[in-house]
Amino acid sequence: MDLLVVGGGPAGLATALHAARAGLEATVWEQRAGTIDKACGEGLMPGVVAGLTALGVHPPGYDLRGIRYVAGAHRADADFRAGPGRGVRRTVLHAALREAVLAAGVRVEQRAVRRVEQDEDGVVVDGTRARHLVAADGLHSPIRRALGLYRPRRAHRRHGLRRHYVLTPWSDHVEVHWARDAEAYVTPVSDDLVGVAVLTADRRPYDDHLAAFLELQERLAGAGTATPARGAGPLRQDASARTAGRVLLVGDAAGYVDALTGEGIALALAQASAAVRAVINGDLAAYEREWRRLTRRYRWLTHALLGATRVPPLRAALVPAAQRLPWLFSATVDVLARPPGT
Repeated sequence: MDLLVVGGGPAGLATALHAARAGLEATVWEQRAGTIDKACGEGLMPGVVAGLTALGVHPPGYDLRGIRYVAGAHRADADFRAGPGRGVRRTVLHAALREAVLAAGVRVEQRAVRRVEQDEDGVVVDGTRARHLVAADGLHSPIRRALGLYRPRRAHRRHGLRRHYVLTPWSDHVEVHWARDAEAYVTPVSDDLVGVAVLTADRRPYDDHLAAFLELQERLAGAGTATPARGAGPLRQDASARTAGRVLLVGDAAGYVDALTGEGIALALAQASAAVRAVINGDLAAYEREWRRLTRRYRWLTHALLGATRVPPLRAALVPAAQRLPWLFSATVDVLARPPGT
């Protein structure tokens, strides 16, 4: 086997799809059965939609025209310049990627990983040999930790919570509502379903956080809940390197700052392609360099926004500033809407 991919989420499935299209023999191991859900914002930027289309993946959803920031009476809109984004239920995205992977002839097996060993010729995972291993096993990657690549970080631990509501979307924008201690991301994912994700460093129940967003509460009043509140975090995860021998870390397993800028899937797709190129070229060191290039914008912008929004006066001034300087807000959204590295 050329490539064993551990992790059957979007990052792992995209890696397997790129590998199959490059003529590599690839297998995906995922310990969870069926369609996999995850607490995330579910808004795909135009660059992600284009990347999925290039892979032959067309998940249905709700067309998104842009981003809207909301804080009390202040609001700022920025439309995507490169065409619409798409709100896509995470389970719908996973099913579409999995279908494409199976159609490409990739085996997907329900298996957990217990032991990873390496030698000069390849990797042996629980007795199965492959030339290379891609660890796409998520935010809290057990393989990253087993390889000694996990770098603990305790400061400012942010978490995400998400729930879906049965109602007609009131906007074709992703709305980001700002409160003192949290942001709420409202994403239409179909004609009758809206996802609301909350990001915060304050560990409280979902409904307690929602109480800080009065306008949003009014919008959701009377709407039925389609899913329970699902959580994820801590979001900040650091890795000391993206490769170890013949193992490459892809997606959240490679390191993650925060979901504030909504670039998770875009980064996963870009890293998947870069990892497969490195394997084909026999130059895994190139993947580390490419990972840094692809994630530079995300890391810089996300760190800057997180740093600014931890200061209460700056946080309170963010949406009014975006309203007063629409050209700057629009330019920032346009940068985020592009594929990583462009």
